[in-house]
Amino acid sequence: MYRCCEINRKTNETNIFIKLDLDGIGNSKISTTIPFLDHMLSHISKHGKFDIILSASGDTHIDEHHLIEDIGITIGQAIDKCLVDKKGIERFGFSSLPMDETLVECSLDISGRPFLVYNMDIYKQYLNCENNISVKILKKIQEFSKEKEKYELYKHFFYSLSYNCGLTLHFNLKYGENLHHNLEATFKAFGQALKKAVIINKKYENDLPSTKGII
Repeated sequence: MYRCCEINRKTNETNIFIKLDLDGIGNSKISTTIPFLDHMLSHISKHGKFDIILSASGDTHIDEHHLIEDIGITIGQAIDKCLVDKKGIERFGFSSLPMDETLVECSLDISGRPFLVYNMDIYKQYLNCENNISVKILKKIQEFSKEKEKYELYKHFFYSLSYNCGLTLHFNLKYGENLHHNLEATFKAFGQALKKAVIINKKYENDLPSTKGII
């Protein structure tokens, strides 16, 4: 089965092209006009062993929201299209991925029931720490407040992806301090987990992994 597709998605706000091969070797050519996002998406490709060609542009003179959201939509649609009838796939995937001081877990189910759980709020970690005093909490919140808006955009990216792929997707930040490390571990873990879920098991390649008979 050749699990590769192309999608062009153009709106008044964004213009996106993607070519995705689920059975690739991890090659990517990505240009979104947002260098940090390019870097993050390359991790999905490399660690998921997916070949991705992606070009995107949009109204980033307003902010990055529309472009990041629409790229998530397009990638989700591409994954769903590449999976065709979903026969033979493992369906479930999990990764626990460390990056320096950070540990992120990603669990996913190609279920046809889109849902996102995104337990990645570093603020809650500080507020829940028994040894923290109020001065330390306030210092940390000030330190991260400038990055929080960007951090939230990537939650919306995964929301858009999951709802356009029919993916039940859970992220849990077990611990971590550096926002870059937290996000990078998230994208790497997603690539690893998705790779495990889309693998076709030759023993039951004509079987749909659901007792319902439909995904």
